[in-house]
Amino acid sequence: MAAVAISAGLAATPAAAAWPDKPISLVVPYAPGGTADALARLIAQHLGPKLNTSVVVVNKAGASGIIGASSVAQATPDGYTVLYDATPLSINPHLQKMPFDPQKDLTPVSLVAVTPMLLVVPKSSPYNSIQDLIKAAKEKPGKLTFSSGGQGTVQYMGAELFNQGAGIKMLHVPYKSGGPGLMAIVSGEVDLGFGNLPALTGHVSNGLVKPLAITSGQRNANFPHVPTIAESAVKGYETYEWNGMFVPSGTPASVVSRLQGAVKEVLAIPEVKAKFDNLGSRVVASTPDEFRKYLDTESAKWAATVKSADIKKE
Repeated sequence: MAAVAISAGLAATPAAAAWPDKPISLVVPYAPGGTADALARLIAQHLGPKLNTSVVVVNKAGASGIIGASSVAQATPDGYTVLYDATPLSINPHLQKMPFDPQKDLTPVSLVAVTPMLLVVPKSSPYNSIQDLIKAAKEKPGKLTFSSGGQGTVQYMGAELFNQGAGIKMLHVPYKSGGPGLMAIVSGEVDLGFGNLPALTGHVSNGLVKPLAITSGQRNANFPHVPTIAESAVKGYETYEWNGMFVPSGTPASVVSRLQGAVKEVLAIPEVKAKFDNLGSRVVASTPDEFRKYLDTESAKWAATVKSADIKKE
């Protein structure tokens, strides 16, 4: 029996070492054209050569990322199906019943990057500072409106966290996706909204919206004159749209380690890092353990936010 066990172990080693020997699918659980999709494609372009194979981006959008993430959680844990997900993965379990358990069914590979959001108002808005906004919200509880791409999005939850920290109440106006939600701000259909830097930079540059604050812990080099929410209104406030990579639980540790190492190398390429910087994103390239700790912190934050807002699971 011992000989059989040793033989089986030796047989498994070359198989793991041979990874990858066929194309890898990088599943993005959101529609093409968004920030996560763009960054995933940038990484895939350079990750393939690092691993001597091809990395194909597959979009499986729907249900705030749940459909695509679920497909990866249920995939064969062989390293050939990888998930490129974002903040909704930490939010959704607290808002709705899930077909899988992200903490048990997915293994973190690396926190790729974090991207702050801007709190913006239409160009015609009477509010020129976050203090103006908070004052108006306190004078008219529940009257000011903010848009988002839906309940499970970080745009919604970031605004709700701001509500709680500032001691105000605003009315949430959900749209089918982030794009229409942002256009609602531009057109003045709503009073304000949150959006990540890549989505809003052009609108700010064109003068279509006014940025009142940024959600990062420190000011962003792309918007040096925009104060953080933490420094100007809510002490300790810090929220990002994070991007990270996962594999199905049960994927061999050697595969996870090699994939993480290759991703780290890709993110260190000057061309790649420059594109992240231009978008206002901060490259992290964490280890799997560091990413898991970050996810635990994120989950706790959004669980507390949902509880404080008394949002019921759907």
